[in-house]
Amino acid sequence: MSALKIRVSFGALLLCCFSHAWAQYPEKAIRFVVPFAPGGTSEIVARSVASSLTTQLGQSVYVENKPGAAGNIAMAEVKRAAPDGYTLILGHVGTLAVNPALFGAKMTYDPVKDFVAISLIAKVPNVIAVSQRAGFKTLADMVAAAKAKPGSINYGSAGNGSAGHLAMEYFASEAGIELTHVPYKGSGPMLTDLIGGQTQATFNGLPSLVAQIKGGALVPLAVGSGARAASLPDVPTIAESGYPGFETSQWYGLMAPAGTPDAIVKRLQSELVIALKSPEGTKRMRDDGALLVGDTPQEFTVFIAQERARWGEVVKKAKINVD
Repeated sequence: MSALKIRVSFGALLLCCFSHAWAQYPEKAIRFVVPFAPGGTSEIVARSVASSLTTQLGQSVYVENKPGAAGNIAMAEVKRAAPDGYTLILGHVGTLAVNPALFGAKMTYDPVKDFVAISLIAKVPNVIAVSQRAGFKTLADMVAAAKAKPGSINYGSAGNGSAGHLAMEYFASEAGIELTHVPYKGSGPMLTDLIGGQTQATFNGLPSLVAQIKGGALVPLAVGSGARAASLPDVPTIAESGYPGFETSQWYGLMAPAGTPDAIVKRLQSELVIALKSPEGTKRMRDDGALLVGDTPQEFTVFIAQERARWGEVVKKAKINVD
């Protein structure tokens, strides 16, 4: 047999072996990293997806929260993980679209080169909500108070550079008001102080706030999405409240380290689409106002690029920075 035939045969054998290996995927538990602290919208989305994928794939998909540095710590760690489909990460508007503009040369990962996009999971409305103790009934009430006494309104977020931080600074810039930012280590402790009246406002993902809103502890003033949230039909959008064209939502997607085989990416994407159609597995997300997507890797990649451009302009215009 000629050397060429031997090389061709050996290559075909390797391809066959690898194809067989990917066909057996997954053969063990899958780690699903959330780059934020427990208690926020990201965990609600991640746990809903993990539960459904566990059923779909026949292997445990377990959530691991790894907060810090606006998601940068988890992203930097996962980019170094083996690209074998057994370490995934929850992509987010902050880590994929905002952080490149916010951190610049300090970034420890490249959202494009270090990861492969699998699918956009969901878009979640942001909502400006205030403590019941704050006394504001409308967005105009809050803006008027902020203009009367600049810096007197404290708003909480899940941390410096978080989606909530960026969203509120974006709104403050558009409204021409000055607010005082109080960063927390996650949405959980932020909500505790907001409900208790230690801070007055937040601009956070609806799923993390909806229980407190329905319970009366928080008052929703406006949603940041282009249309009203189905779960809060009486709450106007920010655009309807006097700021035409204003829109901001949080979004979440499934990502894997760069180099993950196409066969695994396709398997995860197809199973995620099925999972998102499950009424039982996605009930919590739907009830909390999330718009479920489930697009292709190519569509998600284009969406990330568009969001990076949009948020880059927002960061620049609002002169947002983190120390």
